[in-house]
Amino acid sequence: MSLKRSAEHGFDSSRRSAEHGFTLIELMIVVTIIGLMAAVVMLAMPDPRGRLIDEAERFAARAHAARDMAIIDARPTSIRVTATGYAFDTRRAGAWTPIDVKPFLADVWSEGTAALVGRAGVDRVSFDTTGLASQPLTVTLVRSGETLAVTIGLDGEIRVGG
Repeated sequence: MSLKRSAEHGFDSSRRSAEHGFTLIELMIVVTIIGLMAAVVMLAMPDPRGRLIDEAERFAARAHAARDMAIIDARPTSIRVTATGYAFDTRRAGAWTPIDVKPFLADVWSEGTAALVGRAGVDRVSFDTTGLASQPLTVTLVRSGETLAVTIGLDGEIRVGG
């Protein structure tokens, strides 16, 4: 009698075995949800190299510090920029010598970043004891098709972008 009652309510053995697995549509929905979640996670992950604007602003801040150092120390200071990085020099005994103080140690651009420099492979700008630049300089950073310029004006003003 109990078997008959369960059959009356739609619970027979052939139907019950189908309820133990997942249908193709259910599996496709789950796979789609997993794919969407993976896409969201990938888009939210930051670039391990950091943003290009951050690198440009870091260079600009260090250039600003070099300009300030020229004023405070009353000694010309320069920035050498190559495709792979940049370094700071100070004028001593009539020659440019590298600065070996921690904030001014030579640095390299992050992986995948390069600076567009002149034909000689090196661009240099120096700041005099009043903070004025010897020449205008635009350092264009390039990474993965993205470009960003850091401009040093004759007045010593340092701008990122535009």
